Amino acid sequence: MRHVPLAAFKDRASEYIAAAEKGEEIIITRHGRPAAKLTTAIDREERQRRAREALDRLMEHRERMRAEGRTATIEEMIAWKNEGRP
Repeated sequence: MRHVPLAAFKDRASEYIAAAEKGEEIIITRHGRPAAKLTTAIDREERQRRAREALDRLMEHRERMRAEGRTATIEEMIAWKNEGRP
C-alpha cells in the first residue's frame, strides 16, 4: 500500500490509476492524513480470470508458431506486450 500526497496524485494521476488497475492500493493523503483510497474496480477473481485467458492465448500462439517452425524475437514479444497501449 502506497501513501501519496494529494498534490502528487494530481500531478501523476494516470500513473497511480494504472498501479491500482494492477491491484495496488493507493492511499491519498491530505495534510499527512489518509483522505481516500484508490483500488481497482475489478475484483480479484476477475483479474485472475483475465490473466488466465491471456496466458491461454499466449500458449495457443506459441503452439501455432512452433507448428510453423518459427520462434519469436524479443522485439516481437515486446511489441505483442505493448499492443493496444497508447
